[in-house]
Amino acid sequence: MKISRAEVEHVARLARLALQPEELEALTGQMDAILGYVDKLNELDTDGIEPTSHAVPMENAFRADELKPSIGIERALQNAPEKDGSCFEVPKVIE
Repeated sequence: MKISRAEVEHVARLARLALQPEELEALTGQMDAILGYVDKLNELDTDGIEPTSHAVPMENAFRADELKPSIGIERALQNAPEKDGSCFEVPKVIE
């Protein structure tokens, strides 16, 4: 076994999980299976393989920041159903 019941109890206590004895047994078996699989993955020869953060190559889709003039108050309020001077007027929602 890769992990003991005491270690699972310790992890559960750190995670503030109140586990029943049967849950601890099941979790110990499940975590042991997971750690066994990780050990199996560690057997793979990964020399010469470049680490990646994504499975597929990605590029930033954002445009470069450029300083542009704003549209102005008059144009921003042009289609407003109701306005009060240089502000949008909205109905009161809090009583």
